[in-house]
Amino acid sequence: MRAPCKLLAAVIAAAWVSAPAPALAANVPSKPMPEATDDHLEQGRGVYFRRCSFCHGLLGDGEGPAAKYLDPRPRDFTLGTFKFRTTQSGELPTNEDLFRTVSRGLPGTAMQAFDNDLIKSGLSEDERWAVIGYIKTFAQEFDDPDLDPVATGKVIALPANRPPVTPETIAKGKEVFEKAKCWSCHGKLGRGDGNKEFRKDDWGFPIRIRNVTHPWKIKAGGEVEDIYMRFTSGISGTPMPSFIKSLNEEDRWYLAGYIKSLQHELTSHQALQVKAVTADLPESPDDDAWDAAEPMDMRLAGQVIAAPRWQNPSIEMVTVQALSNDTDISFRLTWDDPFKDIVHDEAREFDPIEIAKVGSFSSYVEANGMMPRALETFRDSIALQFAVKPTQGTKKPHFYRGSSSDQVHLWVWKADLDAAGERGTEEGNARGWKQPIKRQAEGGQQIAGQAKWDQGRWSVVMKRPLNTGDKNDVQFAKGLFTPMSVNAWDGSNGEHGLIMGLSTWHYVFIEAPTPVSVYVYSVLAFLVAGGLGIWLMRKAEKEETPAEVDA
Repeated sequence: MRAPCKLLAAVIAAAWVSAPAPALAANVPSKPMPEATDDHLEQGRGVYFRRCSFCHGLLGDGEGPAAKYLDPRPRDFTLGTFKFRTTQSGELPTNEDLFRTVSRGLPGTAMQAFDNDLIKSGLSEDERWAVIGYIKTFAQEFDDPDLDPVATGKVIALPANRPPVTPETIAKGKEVFEKAKCWSCHGKLGRGDGNKEFRKDDWGFPIRIRNVTHPWKIKAGGEVEDIYMRFTSGISGTPMPSFIKSLNEEDRWYLAGYIKSLQHELTSHQALQVKAVTADLPESPDDDAWDAAEPMDMRLAGQVIAAPRWQNPSIEMVTVQALSNDTDISFRLTWDDPFKDIVHDEAREFDPIEIAKVGSFSSYVEANGMMPRALETFRDSIALQFAVKPTQGTKKPHFYRGSSSDQVHLWVWKADLDAAGERGTEEGNARGWKQPIKRQAEGGQQIAGQAKWDQGRWSVVMKRPLNTGDKNDVQFAKGLFTPMSVNAWDGSNGEHGLIMGLSTWHYVFIEAPTPVSVYVYSVLAFLVAGGLGIWLMRKAEKEETPAEVDA
């Protein structure tokens, strides 16, 4: 059972690092790398076997037991190809580059941070240096003094005179972005939708162009200095080239500032405040009425609760807004997706029963090979999930499709149905993940709305009456917190059925109007308090007067 437990730990690590990276990661060591003595390397070997080999393999070839379940794959150290460096294109990393990667990890991958100031299970600085020394023994290139980037002057320095990031320099960076045709891969708005096909890295694995608006997915850091270094050094083994010859130092700095300006700032609240309006509610995603609605970002992780477990979701954030009037409520869901997937091939769906039979070790879906991750295979889809029964205290249904005694109500939008001109959203109920969603009868389908895909982003509107009278439906009431969660599927990422991304419970809150009596009582309380204060002041003055006469 040791392997399944370790695999689960690796999967949890992969989900954890998809969150924003801690800001206090140790980027700079307190001392240089120690000499690679036999004792030093033996210490590093022990650390590597305990903490690194399950992903990177005993031989450092990136073929550990967990490797095939992870996307991107763990690094093959034997090739001497390292992506994130402060050295020129194609060069080896410095010791400090390796220290930085091991210490703070790589957001958006299974490479966790190992700085023990960041996580309790981390490594001390001495242990990090030791394991780096051992990792370097896997690649012969590190033994060649002619390839030492420090000795050969191949280290890239940050600009000595770095202009501040201002609206003016951001505008210049946008000009560079357009002139250098960065949009041809990353998209006009940086959402990774510029290329209309999958790309592959030098190891033959499919990769997606980075959505630079999501800083938690920028692997080597989302600060201006980090972004500048990626433009300058390139990312070895990927289509991302170095621009050191085509763009001067100043333009690269302006470009980094512009990319930084595109980054989305996550909301932090867990309850969605529904904006009350008196007009008819919008059904179009482009309606100007949505500008007044408060957004709430909901973070998603892979569905790893039950087979088939999926740890590589591509949709990691959905932004939700809501409007209501006296009769209806309308939600707008927005999320980034570089490909518009509007077909669905049922014949290629994954059989979850077969993988569930094997047991916990094989109940995870491999990143490549077990199911198609390709265009024009599965549809894009999204679902809002609500608790049917009003919650009492902290008790809620399980966020993964409820349970047999506590059902949930789902509004499921499917891109293929919408594109075919059919009803895009279906209402259904679930009583646990073991049973499929039970679609409600045609007479119970009350969702209206529209959907739109534009420049790497889906926007879907779902509108329904606040109250339907159906015991299987969620009923929205003013002044109450209604649990809400999201399920999402990216078709070109192979997601369908239970292979999806999902969120935990958040809340929807429709503010109840303040009764007139509250204002009346407030005024009366003010008058009584004021009158009492005046009476006490006059009484005190009368009591003090005789004493003043006697004096």
